[in-house]
Amino acid sequence: MSTNILEVKDLKTYYRTRLKEHVHAVDGVSFTLEAGRTLGIAGESGCGKSTLALSLMGFYFPPLHFGSGSIIVNGTDIMTLGKEQLRSRVSGREISYIPQAAMNALNPTLRIIRFIEDIMKEHRPELSRKQVWELAVERFETLNLSARVLESYPNELSGGMKQRTVIAISTILNPKVLIADEPTSALDVTSQKAVIKLLKHLLEKGYIQSLVFITHELPLLYHVTDDIMVMYAGEIVERGTAEQMIFDPIHPYTKKLMGSIIVPEEGMRGHKLAAIPGTPPNLKTVPEGCRFADRCTYAQSECRQGRIELQTFQDRSYRCIVPADTLREWYAYEDE
Repeated sequence: MSTNILEVKDLKTYYRTRLKEHVHAVDGVSFTLEAGRTLGIAGESGCGKSTLALSLMGFYFPPLHFGSGSIIVNGTDIMTLGKEQLRSRVSGREISYIPQAAMNALNPTLRIIRFIEDIMKEHRPELSRKQVWELAVERFETLNLSARVLESYPNELSGGMKQRTVIAISTILNPKVLIADEPTSALDVTSQKAVIKLLKHLLEKGYIQSLVFITHELPLLYHVTDDIMVMYAGEIVERGTAEQMIFDPIHPYTKKLMGSIIVPEEGMRGHKLAAIPGTPPNLKTVPEGCRFADRCTYAQSECRQGRIELQTFQDRSYRCIVPADTLREWYAYEDE
């Protein structure tokens, strides 16, 4: 029987500008994540991916503010907890976070072992410094990091080693859910492969139970995730399995997004590269109807009237008023 380890219900978060305007970065997002599954989140820059990641962690620091909704991690709605409870009971233990630009997340004046000692002092105070050291050495060596890294300063490590070190620190408490926000950005191909292998290893060993993988490098999602969720202008526009989303997208935005990249997988060779005209809407003044309508080849007058809700098709969901079978017919005609 499947168990949802993460449940997000109608989550709304926003940025407040100095002029008191609200930027609706995450607007009514709902999804679930089962234990043992990996969810990829894709979309253009500014679509709300990273804001969603911060929101899931409860990192509401101005100008980011919580609007409404719930975030249930392993049975606990973290939005009902105070800051101290969230820090001691949830962060690092139930859900953990690898930040974007993780290579710059380490304090250059501290040795790596000091980061781990600070974490353990808060969450495992019964452990002695020797026990913390032994635990850290065991974990780092398991993840192919030498024990000498623990006595190193961040500037003494390569980019790939910094990234793997941040992953090791973020998972030292064996969190139920790990959120990885652009974990392979700014890395060369070899280092990217090493990071992906490391994340898969964490899942296989049971150090983490589930993974939320956020990236703009869409080809990676096919090799890392079980399911893919596409965001646009603060909303989910489609969700399905990785196979479905890469090779058989339904929503016009997903179709264009997947068509705008080179995917060297069997079944995608020879496909035409597509461009997405225009720009995403200004989220300070959210448009009526479909937020992709002004950029959509198939937009109709009805698309701009009222909120467009997610609808289901077989075992997936998408946000469009046009039936999935009709969209597929249009795509087939366009591809001829």
